[in-house]
Amino acid sequence: MGLRWAKKIDALTESMTVAVSDRARELQQRGVRVVNLGGGDPDFDTPPHIAAAAAAAIAKGFTHYVASRGIPELRKAVAAKFQRDNGVVYDPDSEIVVTAGGKLALFIALAALVEPGDEVLIFDPAWVSYEPMIRMLDGVPVEVPLRPEENFVLNPEAIRRRITRRTRAMILNSPNNPTGRVLTAQELAAVAAAAREHAIWVLSDEIYEPIVYDGRRHISLASLPGMRDLTVTINGVSKTYAMTGWRLGYLGAPAALCEQILKVQQHVVTCAPSFTQAAGVAALQGPQECVAEMVAEYDRRRRFMADALNAIPGVRCPLPEGAFYLFPSVAYRGMDSNALARFLIEEAHVAVTPGAAFGRTAAQNIRLTFATSMANLRQAAEQLKAAMI
Repeated sequence: MGLRWAKKIDALTESMTVAVSDRARELQQRGVRVVNLGGGDPDFDTPPHIAAAAAAAIAKGFTHYVASRGIPELRKAVAAKFQRDNGVVYDPDSEIVVTAGGKLALFIALAALVEPGDEVLIFDPAWVSYEPMIRMLDGVPVEVPLRPEENFVLNPEAIRRRITRRTRAMILNSPNNPTGRVLTAQELAAVAAAAREHAIWVLSDEIYEPIVYDGRRHISLASLPGMRDLTVTINGVSKTYAMTGWRLGYLGAPAALCEQILKVQQHVVTCAPSFTQAAGVAALQGPQECVAEMVAEYDRRRRFMADALNAIPGVRCPLPEGAFYLFPSVAYRGMDSNALARFLIEEAHVAVTPGAAFGRTAAQNIRLTFATSMANLRQAAEQLKAAMI
């Protein structure tokens, strides 16, 4: 029969955001000046006081295994952050797990919850890794479609229509990647009501939590009545503190579930890196002005780029409410999002992610990051306009 690999992995598609960045690098290596707006990596340096904390930890020899849950200092800092910023109380000794990135936090939580055939609701469009993670665990992703013409507002009836006796969990993401939506109190209440009525776990991905605009406020699902013990709150330092390469995330969940999640962590990665955790303590406990400064700059960039896109015929770009992505719908030469993304990188030399990578409802959308310099955004705007007008 020959050597084989798992069919479920063979059936997965590659991450489109990674593929777009890889193609941009290929063109750049051939001397083509490509503006890469396909990823989600802040262009800011990690704040100096955070980097200094890691360097000091390394200098002291803090480079070995640590507790799988995370070092006590960081778990206490995470618990304090949850109580201060989100109004949710977690015990740092039994209800916090520190992970090697927010993505791993999500995966090990799913691994602790999902059995073969279990259904997990995801809101379409959704971040590209939700569906593959569910499939890797032999779960069944069930899309809850959100309508572009309604700016992807969450419809309570759409949730209820897709709940079955096999529904084990939902994945929620606000502020949202890719749409830029920040869920309202009413939308979150609808999710909570469905979860309570049907006893469904909710994995609340809050990685973009502080990146909100125009006076909006992020609300953690676990802070709603009856939701603390039905929610896994997932967060990390990557987006907030420009620490994507540090790979440091964390989650809060009821103690009994945390014990199960911890088993998966122990057998997959043992623990998050020790000196990275020292940096995490500095990030959460140190000055937060750096975050406000980055968000203010993102705000300036989103307004510039939204205006530039809306000036192109056939493009409709709502102003994002949070995170650092634009998600315009584009009518251009009858192209769907995949064809348009190929055209833009090859002809306009601007890398974007096709909306189809995020689900079925966004076939006419593309995602562009504005977590890059204003110089890059101005160049991208010029190149897009020249190619599409």
